[in-house]
Amino acid sequence: MTTYLQPTPWDERNFQINTFELTSSSEVALRQTDNIRGHFTLKIDPTQNTELLYKYGFYYTDTLMKPFCRKDQLVLAKDEAFSLSDDYDIAQITHIAGNAFHHSRFHRDFNVPDWMVNKRFQNWVLDLAKVNNIITLYYEKQLAGFFAFDQNNVTLLAIDTPYQGRGLAKPFTSHCVKHLFSLGDYEHVTTSVSASNFPSLNVFISIGFRIGGAIDVYHKCNVAPLSAGDW
Repeated sequence: MTTYLQPTPWDERNFQINTFELTSSSEVALRQTDNIRGHFTLKIDPTQNTELLYKYGFYYTDTLMKPFCRKDQLVLAKDEAFSLSDDYDIAQITHIAGNAFHHSRFHRDFNVPDWMVNKRFQNWVLDLAKVNNIITLYYEKQLAGFFAFDQNNVTLLAIDTPYQGRGLAKPFTSHCVKHLFSLGDYEHVTTSVSASNFPSLNVFISIGFRIGGAIDVYHKCNVAPLSAGDW
């Protein structure tokens, strides 16, 4: 029998329960989630009819926008007080990651405690650091944030709380994207932003990104709420 459940070990290690992403939204695929104890993710086109999803216990968590920027469309913002570096203390980066992200689909999932979601971001940063895919922001010679990437995709971008509201977002983001273009022969750079994260979307659009599409994300959890010891 064909299985439509793709294990997601990067989520399993954080949520302490079996986790999967569905490779199809067919009724056969949805039915498979009824027989397994775990947490499930399904990503669909926003125009898709969702009647079957609700029938099988899925619930909406987020819409992810897909901005992209071509190299000749990037608008650089200037700020002489900041610099980029690949030298950093990973403990400082994971601390920022544990507090910086509040618009994720998992933060909106009422079945997943926030502390598990924050730990997921911290572990994600550790994974990216192992393959040297993190660039840091220094403002007036102090660590103020970080930027993470996978090839030509911006995966994470965060500014530490004390440095927010200082106008750093545009110059930091634009120069990070410029740096990303310099690492490979890329025609464009992409990212993924929650539709609820208006500040981040506005920053990307202001430096030359355009919206290239969107996906709706639905979750299902057969153990609610998750907590330590749910294995």
